[in-house]
Amino acid sequence: MLVTTMDHVPGKRIVEVVGLVRGNTIRARNVGHDIMAGLKNLVGGEIVDYTKMIAESREQALDRMRAEARANGANAIVGVRFSTCEMMDHAAEILVYGTAVRLEDE
Repeated sequence: MLVTTMDHVPGKRIVEVVGLVRGNTIRARNVGHDIMAGLKNLVGGEIVDYTKMIAESREQALDRMRAEARANGANAIVGVRFSTCEMMDHAAEILVYGTAVRLEDE
């Protein structure tokens, strides 16, 4: 399934707008990882565990959005956007949303 941030896909035309689709996940940080991140903060550099957690969270949200689009008969999602917000201390939501459509070749 094509997933793009563009509103239009070159060489394709939108023949049906299925509607809004979304996927989200809420993840909490691990206390052990927080301690290691605090130590890493002293010397600088990437906090690999958090990078991995956020990447996995984005993929899970994308998978959920794709599943909703497929269930509604779409073959693409256009205008995709991500949003993140803190839900509570040490927990954040990742939301991805877009417009599910059916595309055909021009």
